Amino acid sequence: MVKIERTPLPPASLAIECKKAHGSYCEEDVMLQLQKDFHDKCYICELKPLTNVEVEHLRPHHNRKIKERVFDWSNLFYACPHCNSVKTAAKYDDKIIDCCTVDPEVLLRQSFVDGEVDVYPIERNAEENVRMTADLIQSCFAKSNTGIRTIQCAARVKALAKTMNSLYKTLQQFKAHKDSPKYRFALRAMLKREYAFAAFTRDYVRSHAKDCPELQEFLS
Repeated sequence: MVKIERTPLPPASLAIECKKAHGSYCEEDVMLQLQKDFHDKCYICELKPLTNVEVEHLRPHHNRKIKERVFDWSNLFYACPHCNSVKTAAKYDDKIIDCCTVDPEVLLRQSFVDGEVDVYPIERNAEENVRMTADLIQSCFAKSNTGIRTIQCAARVKALAKTMNSLYKTLQQFKAHKDSPKYRFALRAMLKREYAFAAFTRDYVRSHAKDCPELQEFLS
């Protein structure tokens, strides 16, 4: 999970649909704006691109019982069905940080070590929403309470591993060819927030600052 810059102005359809008895918060203008703002990736697991997309409500509306949350532009997030399903657990209700208003990277370590995802708060006494956000991200890569979730989690770990292996190889090439701008440009792209699994690529470079100090400027 990385910081997202949401477009301030709500899509026009939300004001229209909220007046209907069974209005939709998934009209084309909403979906296209979410796709753009969230860089066509799930805000929780960062899988990209998404072929199956759902609009996820950060704060639950409980079957539209809290109607003001249903069409609230600041409450609509771009997610994959897998992560949206995991987040429906009641323990996450109103306890996930808003990555459009705070930077998850200053609160969480999101690492991939020896083929394992490890997400945890940076501060030992972190607030509950930070701890629950870490738990959610971790679960979206490791939950195995059903066969379908086991397969979906494994697919995300595999995609993450492919991205991280590409990062490792490019870092090696960069170190061997410091005078070539080719690998520097490639690494800059991999460290942008819009990149797939950017929280993990950025965490790796940040945690290896001594090995690659030249790349720290790309994390701003």
